[in-house]
Amino acid sequence: MDSEEKHSLTGRVKSVLIGGARDPQDPRVFHKLTLIAFFAWVGLGSDGLSSSCYGPSEAFLALKHYPHLGIFVGLGTALTILVISISYSQIIELFPTGGGGYLVASKLLSPTVGMISGCALLIDYILTIALSIASGSEAIFSFLPPAWAPYRLEFAVFGVLVLIVLNLRGVKESVIALVPIFLVFVATHLFAICYAIMTHADNIPQVVELTATDLRAASGQLGFFGMMLLLLRAYSMGAGTFTGIEAVSNGLPVLREPRVRTAKRTMQYMAASLIVTAGGLMIGYILFHVEPVPGKTLNAIFFERISASWPQDAAYAFVLITLVSEGAILFVAAQTGFVDGPRVLANMALDRWFPTRFANLSDRLVTQNGVLLMGGAALILMILSKGSVQLLIVLYSINVFITFVLSQAGMVRHWWNERRRDSKWKKHISINGIGLVLSSTILVSVTVVKFHEGGWITLLVTGSLVALVTAVRRHYKKTARLFRRLNDLVAAVDSSSAVPVPTAAHGTTAPNEPDPRAATAVVLVNGYNGLGLHTLFGVFRLFKGAFKNFIMVQVGVVDAGTFKGKTEIDRLQEHVQNDLDHYVRFLKRHGYYAEAVAALAVDVVDEIETIGDSLVKKYPGAVFFGGQLVFKKETLFTGLLHNHVVFAVQRRLYHRGIPFIILPIRL
Repeated sequence: MDSEEKHSLTGRVKSVLIGGARDPQDPRVFHKLTLIAFFAWVGLGSDGLSSSCYGPSEAFLALKHYPHLGIFVGLGTALTILVISISYSQIIELFPTGGGGYLVASKLLSPTVGMISGCALLIDYILTIALSIASGSEAIFSFLPPAWAPYRLEFAVFGVLVLIVLNLRGVKESVIALVPIFLVFVATHLFAICYAIMTHADNIPQVVELTATDLRAASGQLGFFGMMLLLLRAYSMGAGTFTGIEAVSNGLPVLREPRVRTAKRTMQYMAASLIVTAGGLMIGYILFHVEPVPGKTLNAIFFERISASWPQDAAYAFVLITLVSEGAILFVAAQTGFVDGPRVLANMALDRWFPTRFANLSDRLVTQNGVLLMGGAALILMILSKGSVQLLIVLYSINVFITFVLSQAGMVRHWWNERRRDSKWKKHISINGIGLVLSSTILVSVTVVKFHEGGWITLLVTGSLVALVTAVRRHYKKTARLFRRLNDLVAAVDSSSAVPVPTAAHGTTAPNEPDPRAATAVVLVNGYNGLGLHTLFGVFRLFKGAFKNFIMVQVGVVDAGTFKGKTEIDRLQEHVQNDLDHYVRFLKRHGYYAEAVAALAVDVVDEIETIGDSLVKKYPGAVFFGGQLVFKKETLFTGLLHNHVVFAVQRRLYHRGIPFIILPIRL
């Protein structure tokens, strides 16, 4: 099988699994890819809703002998959800193009603090994927024959792989596929909560009396401060309920225009559903006097007690469907990690904390490298932990509160700085201030409770990631300093200083039309900069006037930083054309025929191959040139952090019989 056939077969397989390529310049593409509020609620709100499978029960169990104090924990949980969601709505207004914990902390505190917030978020999203799928697998296998239990880990691994493929197809496709599961979960749990409250409406005075009894008993036996510590511990144990609230501000770029309005509506859906589900389940436990039973979750016991008086078949069907929906929603919750994790990774890559390739888009306009990294890391974690939900829960929920604290601190600082310009600053700072206090309290409590149980592993891994990305940023900064020396040539060219450019043989008047039979140099550049000029001057130096025609080619890369709307795409197109115009004017001043070929693409290699075919037809004697940075010391680190597109282009053009020469540019 030759390479073209293999490539064709690979392309067909890819098209079946992932789908065909999309055009980033299609004005309809943003409408096709973005999510309305309802679908955003499914894709981003499932993480928070899924936490009701374990958050409220963990909090309720922590109360031990004083179950009716769950009323206060439920109220505290509802208040916290409300405050954090409102504070993140303010973040959405302040950062309308996307304002997750990384961007907020970077812009309002410092880039270093933002990096810490971003690293914490990335680890949290990896844990979200692993824990959600491991929990979902455990829930589903609890209904299957015990003989199938040894295959639970393999099933969980398969679940991660399926979500990787779905997300490589695109966010919208992956979300739409999960809508039925989400709706069944919402419908069954809303019915259960409403049924529990309506059938026990007459018992409300008794519940109030028993709550007062538990208050007196807890205060008498533990003391006031002991009782408050018990409530604080229960509140902290249910902290997993709050994870996922930040997802909307992180995922703004995938929301339908007008994004701010869509995001705020999504946040309202998320907050309301989370308050009703988490608070409603806590009330349901109290109304039905739910107590732990070995081998069953509190939710399972609650649903069984609700349907105890129903016909046997109806009760069995209700419990089965409801619990299966809980297992399935946990799979859906992993989607939050796949939607927002690559987005955070791309933003950090654009700021040079990670290799720039993580900001690149696939031909499906998906941050493919980010999806693969998040999914791959979750797979490794799943295998190392053997899918243990107990271990993953211990590792989970610490990092998200690091991000909450830093985001709220940044917003408090912002409103304080704006106090002379914004008449409503007191209202805004109060909301974020309360959010900061609540987030800080939960962070300290969760860290203390979970540290010796294994939470230190999360902090160690996060710290290691911080050290790694710091080294990456240091390397990019060093490279930028070296690159600035190359750019000294730009100033020399713009000021018409003496530069080593031979004048065309026929003088300084550039011909209006090219001679297609003459030697033609096609020079690939990535901007009007020192690298491009050194490449051009290398052609002059080595070939000493042999080329009469010069074709300057630049492909603007549509990445996560530019793929935010038609305005950004148009701005990129204009920037690429302006860069090429500089080269063309310079060459014409020295008497050469010159023209520019500008293009936008997500895959530079594919686009240059297409351009190369058309140019060779017009200029049969064309020779392609590209510059490649050469470091004084080449290491594995430099190889990973810098792309080698020019080598990929050379290989592709060689297969087509097109000559391509790489000119080394030493730093």
